[in-house]
Amino acid sequence: MGNGDITSGVGTRMTSPDAVLVVGASAAGLSTAEALRRRNYTGRITVLGDEVHAPYDRPPLSKQVLSGAWESGRAALRTDEALSSLDADFILGDSAVGLDPATRTVRTAAGRDLQADAIVIATGVRPRVLPGTEWLGGVHVLRSLEDTIALRSDLLTATRLVVVGEGVLGSEIAATARALGVDVTMTGPQPAPMVLQVGPMVSELLAELHQDNGVRLRLGVSVVGLTEAGGRVTGVRLATDEVLPADVVVVAIGAIPTTDWLTDSGLRLDNGVVCDSRCRAADGIYAVGDVARWHHEQLGELVRLENRTNATEQGFAVAGAIVGEDEPYVPVPYFWSDQFDVKIQVHGALPADAEVDIVDGDLSARRFVARYRKEGIVTGILGWNMPKQSRLRRQEVVDDLAAAVRVASMT
Repeated sequence: MGNGDITSGVGTRMTSPDAVLVVGASAAGLSTAEALRRRNYTGRITVLGDEVHAPYDRPPLSKQVLSGAWESGRAALRTDEALSSLDADFILGDSAVGLDPATRTVRTAAGRDLQADAIVIATGVRPRVLPGTEWLGGVHVLRSLEDTIALRSDLLTATRLVVVGEGVLGSEIAATARALGVDVTMTGPQPAPMVLQVGPMVSELLAELHQDNGVRLRLGVSVVGLTEAGGRVTGVRLATDEVLPADVVVVAIGAIPTTDWLTDSGLRLDNGVVCDSRCRAADGIYAVGDVARWHHEQLGELVRLENRTNATEQGFAVAGAIVGEDEPYVPVPYFWSDQFDVKIQVHGALPADAEVDIVDGDLSARRFVARYRKEGIVTGILGWNMPKQSRLRRQEVVDDLAAAVRVASMT
């Protein structure tokens, strides 16, 4: 089967597949399909999506769409004309429920059996919830377009919002809701917003930013449950037995890779679909985006990234692997966050125990670039309202990572 032999970089013959099935009409799935066409792949491409919407962008959901600055349609990743030009078959509103790796066949909830020569798993993640609260009115998660529309509708009539979760998503939702004029409290077990993502110094600045804009912080304490009356949430109960009053609650406590449908597939599932350095989970089967946990050759460990940039870059890499390229996927992780009037950009990793120094700008002016080093190696760069300068400093991460790999290979 195939439309031509391609020589891989490891001395074997690989076959460019006649048909590729992408399971997940996500940013990562769309990027894979587009990258295949850019590589002049002429075979059949099918994209299966569980939502009825064509692929859309998720980062604007917690910001522009939630705030009302954008109509929901503006989050679409491509126009109908652009999608049509891909010459791909989009099957939307139907979810995958099983995979047979031997025959590369995906079964769907609607009873379809979709077979292809190469399968790309791009099913993303699903939000974690507080057990037993799914039925309560006024309790929200934020992952889909429908989630955002429902939350915005509640916020427009709400007085008090409690955000459970102090990570990136929780911090962004708190900032957006406060800008809408809602009384906002953020709670969670960590001592400051995004401390696990940016370390103590910057998280303390974020705490000041939120408090200066009227967000109440009740952090460093666990949530044990919700209170309700008449089937609607009335508050958030903390481990101290304190209750934070709320008309609306958003639960932003992380996400779980969507791999339930793969339980009987024989693929290795461990905090995602485990892959080699080419993002390959099995012969002819790949994973991409939030659901993929692959071997990063430079870091020497399994990595799973939940961010928009990785979705695009990994899609390009997987498309290359499908058509016979033999290159490891070794990105420098990158994410950004917009909160109030601050834009944060992070390149690389920011360990909590890293040494941090300011290499551009000024902390007091709230415009700076911070460099994170561990054992003398630059692991990450963070820019606070200095996007251009932080992007230029990214090369320090690239250079030090490459040097560390060379040293390790000689020992």
